[in-house]
Amino acid sequence: MLDQPVVRASNLRVEFSTRAGRVAGVADLSFEVKPGETLCIVGESGSGKSVSSLSLMRLVEFGGGQITDGEVLLDHGDDAPLDLRQAKNDLLRQVRGNQISMIFQEPMTALNPVFTIERQLTEGLRLHDGLTKAQARERALALLQDVRLPEPERRLKQYPHELSGGMRQRVVIAMALACRPKLLIADEPTTALDVTTQAEILALIDRLKRDHGTAVLFITHDMGVVAQMADRVVVMHSGRKVEEGSVEDIFSSPQNSYTKELLNAVPTLGAMVGKPPPPLPEDKAPVLRVKNLVTRFPVRGGVLRRTVGQVHAVEDVSFDIKAGETLALVGESGCGKSTVGRSVLRLEEPTRGEVWLGKSNLASLPPEALRLARKDMQMIFQDPFASLDPRMKLSAQVTEPMRNFGIGTASERDRRVAELFDQVRLPQSFLNRYPHELSGGQRQRVAIARALALNPRLIVADEALSALDVSVQARVLDLLQELQRDLGLAYLFISHDMAVVEQISHRVAVMYLGRIVEEGPRAAVFETPHHPYTKALLSAVPIADPRQRRKDTPEFKPIPSPLHDLGHEPGPCVYEEVAPGHRVLISDSGY
Repeated sequence: MLDQPVVRASNLRVEFSTRAGRVAGVADLSFEVKPGETLCIVGESGSGKSVSSLSLMRLVEFGGGQITDGEVLLDHGDDAPLDLRQAKNDLLRQVRGNQISMIFQEPMTALNPVFTIERQLTEGLRLHDGLTKAQARERALALLQDVRLPEPERRLKQYPHELSGGMRQRVVIAMALACRPKLLIADEPTTALDVTTQAEILALIDRLKRDHGTAVLFITHDMGVVAQMADRVVVMHSGRKVEEGSVEDIFSSPQNSYTKELLNAVPTLGAMVGKPPPPLPEDKAPVLRVKNLVTRFPVRGGVLRRTVGQVHAVEDVSFDIKAGETLALVGESGCGKSTVGRSVLRLEEPTRGEVWLGKSNLASLPPEALRLARKDMQMIFQDPFASLDPRMKLSAQVTEPMRNFGIGTASERDRRVAELFDQVRLPQSFLNRYPHELSGGQRQRVAIARALALNPRLIVADEALSALDVSVQARVLDLLQELQRDLGLAYLFISHDMAVVEQISHRVAVMYLGRIVEEGPRAAVFETPHHPYTKALLSAVPIADPRQRRKDTPEFKPIPSPLHDLGHEPGPCVYEEVAPGHRVLISDSGY
């Protein structure tokens, strides 16, 4: 029956053992998802939304959790629903991946690093659908085309580490969709994806729901995605459901104070229209000048692993950033924006070009001079947990850069760390804690404090906010802007979140296939975009209003391959200045 829920959780309670005793991650949670329906569960980190989804497949047990009360009933075609809480492991193995599939937030934890993409995609198809090797490969290829992975034939032969973060996430989504499950659990599936790919993945999940009656349980902190996808919404806080209703009711008339706070924290594209950017110091020389930057990576093949081609990751990129200014680099995954940030800091070696930090050309500095120059430039990474040492106390991690450069005495360094914790709004009681004892937003504040320890002039923030909840994101965004005003920092802000970019940036550079296709003041790029790719990027941003839900399936041009033969030299970038400070690429950009 169509009205029969695919899955129903009743009075669910999940507990974890800690040094302080048993702690409830989820308490007394009930919900159901019907065929062809999307239920979105929203809330901040630690609210219990991911624990709820992991409980449905009993995967929470692998993370130290235990379902101590309630039931989880799955309609799996027999007369009586299956209680997944009581199901034996053999039966659960048949359910997982076949009747219930899950898209995980972090693709590297969901993919096996020692197997090719082809093996990982075809394994479930051969196990559950009984396909031959050739049939499974053909289906795997079609799945990669559905999720818009460039060069799918080549990707099948590659390993996870050879793909970008966005590409890996597309593979994980393809794996989850492979067996056309009755219930698809999507845990922050588009967090690592750019807006154009996100729009297509959301449309793909929506099509699966309509065509096959798939029930979707969608966990996210992106309220624009909720407005686009949800039929009903469950709001969680501190392990409990605080509100449930239709997507229209939740957005138009939220009843719970926490729901109201969550919606008020959502950055909205267009919110800055008519608002002037923060004033910049006049007549200042640029802190950073990048001229004709080119970064290419060798592709090796054959028995002798000779270089047979090159990936043109960055092609003829130029820009300046002044003190107190933020230049945002935006574009799809694989467009080269992160490579630009890493090349500027010489974490990747540029093929050619100039990178001037003040009066020093970083691209040509010898190792010792480059090490000294690093005091003036720091990076904030996307995942603060990966960039912090889990075995070191937070005070030691923030002190480490100062120790490395021999700055101050031990007591002076301790005072400086205490000041930095005050600056990033962290209590000094956290100094002796370890990274795992903090939330995601608190860890990102530690990463910011460490980046500030050497009083840098330039900070490269690479997707520094994308993994954070909207309320935490808003607080960290305010912090970054406050620090910039107080310290005159120059930011190279790399992001795919256009609403956040609109809030923080003074100027915006849009990248496509390794080139800047449009650059200009924030208002000019967002309100009067000229390049077709910029227009496509802005049109793909989900709006946090279910009344403006996109009805049509977005169509974007396939991304050409950045892989070229040795000796291939594309032409230089040629720009037209359409307004003061606003330039648009007029040479062939492939879009």
